[in-house]
Amino acid sequence: MAKKVASSRSISGSEAAFARSSAVMPGGVSSPVRAFKAVGGTPIFIREAEGSQLTDVDGNQYIDYIGSYGPLIAGHANERVVAALSKQIGRGSSFGIPNEFEAQLAEKIIGALPAIEMIRFVNSGTEAAMSAIRLARAATGRDMIVKCIGCYHGHVDSMLVQAGSGALTHGSPSSPGVPESTTRNTLLVNYNNLDEARQVLEKYTGQVAAFVLEPVVGNMGVLIPKDGYLQGLRQLCTQHGALLLMDEVMTGFRVGWSGAQGRFGVRPDLVCLGKVIGGGLPVGAYGGIRKYMEMISPSGPVYQAGTLSGNPLAMTAGLSTLEILEEPGCYEALEARSEQLEAGLKKAAHDAGVPLTVNRVGSMLTPFFVASDGAPVTDYASAVACNTGRFGRFFHAMLSGGVYLPPSQFEAWFVSTAHTNEIIEETIEVASRAMQRIL
Repeated sequence: MAKKVASSRSISGSEAAFARSSAVMPGGVSSPVRAFKAVGGTPIFIREAEGSQLTDVDGNQYIDYIGSYGPLIAGHANERVVAALSKQIGRGSSFGIPNEFEAQLAEKIIGALPAIEMIRFVNSGTEAAMSAIRLARAATGRDMIVKCIGCYHGHVDSMLVQAGSGALTHGSPSSPGVPESTTRNTLLVNYNNLDEARQVLEKYTGQVAAFVLEPVVGNMGVLIPKDGYLQGLRQLCTQHGALLLMDEVMTGFRVGWSGAQGRFGVRPDLVCLGKVIGGGLPVGAYGGIRKYMEMISPSGPVYQAGTLSGNPLAMTAGLSTLEILEEPGCYEALEARSEQLEAGLKKAAHDAGVPLTVNRVGSMLTPFFVASDGAPVTDYASAVACNTGRFGRFFHAMLSGGVYLPPSQFEAWFVSTAHTNEIIEETIEVASRAMQRIL
């Protein structure tokens, strides 16, 4: 069980660590969301983790709902994953030469995901998206890409675009250092709006290489596809000769053994993967039907390479994790624990009179602090309309109670196989007290 963290502290080990890292690292962190800018305060520095528990440098323990933002579906330091990695590390961490684990993991993924016939491993979700987009353009001979406002596909220049004024607006860069020329061929539509998708494909008929989206959004918080939305996109892309590119970096093996494509019964042309398939080590992958994937070098002319791609450590961790997930009852247990957490959060908010909407698909969920209880959160506009100040207060109340959440209203929570009934119930108890404090 998690120990409560003192609500007021003197200079702590985390504060000292943050001061030190801030002198040598931008914002003191290696990724922006870790800096607590969205919720205020000083980020916690973690010393170790096991199962569903984190321990910080001061010895405080927390129930973890980040799970490294999704990969650790089997929990921290899972004994089977650790054993496999321990065995491999003594044999070498990277060769720059093929190893047998690459094909083993590829076969396992291809056997699970209906849209993938061949796969190429890379080192991150960003690499996967960048490479898949290049392949889509080569396969179609077209330049334009359609993406959904608010969906994240890594820090690829062409995908770092802000919301435009309507479905047919070209994107403009949302980060300095990204030339407008790079985003000129990126078109923006709203997630869950099939009419906008139809309009943009009709206006730019014969020019769109791919429609790229997270089938279940995780980067505005969890957004759930409306009935028929993904199926409608599949039909539109087929009709207009554009490829449907599903970014399943977050949802692959997270929302089910066959990913979002299996859960919702939609077969994309290309798929991006990451997170779970590396078991917590840096990894990415992209795949699809054979005729497209055989265009990748050295089989074909589309160039992509990577020194550490397919390294034996990431492949081993991924294989061990997928072997855990394919055991009978694993996903059913994850679903039950996640449903238990969803129901508990809703009850805690209702009892406290706090308007809340909880979006959940499988073992990923987000509670949104909305204006009225149960208000739908389905796209970028409804997500950013949520009460971020209230979320920030909730975050710190949960942290002081020993529960570590993603430090942003617009991130997904992740449940692992290490979250037992008792841990979920403890979380709900902490949430009940936190809800009473944030009105």
